Amino acid sequence: MLLRATHYIQQEFEARLSSSDLPFPLSGSRIRLLLTVWGAGTIRMNELAGKLGVKARTVTEQVDALERDGLIRRIADPYDRRATLLELTDEARCQVHRIKARQAQISESLLRGFTAQQRSELSALLTIFFEGKETDVSC
Repeated sequence: MLLRATHYIQQEFEARLSSSDLPFPLSGSRIRLLLTVWGAGTIRMNELAGKLGVKARTVTEQVDALERDGLIRRIADPYDRRATLLELTDEARCQVHRIKARQAQISESLLRGFTAQQRSELSALLTIFFEGKETDVSC
């Protein structure tokens, strides 16, 4: 049941977000990356890979594409000259606000059949489920 639910929810979010008026087609994985960088402010690539639960090479490929689209930029780490940090561009910050607003609309639509108490219980159960997990679930 859980696998079916997560698959359905992911498909709904990706389909509805892809039909939004975003200037670039963004997959669910790229949206998660943008939201994670947004939440961190600045972040190292290896830390980002850990939060997303993917290999560093995967993050590099996604960051390269998002950088070409003008949504991510690499900056020098002020505390370690050998390291590079990632941050969102102004354009990406605007897109993140649009994505978050759209996500809220989609969530509301998906949960419209739930009572307020059921929503609260679901939120509490999901919070318990994710406690102690290493991946970032703030997205």
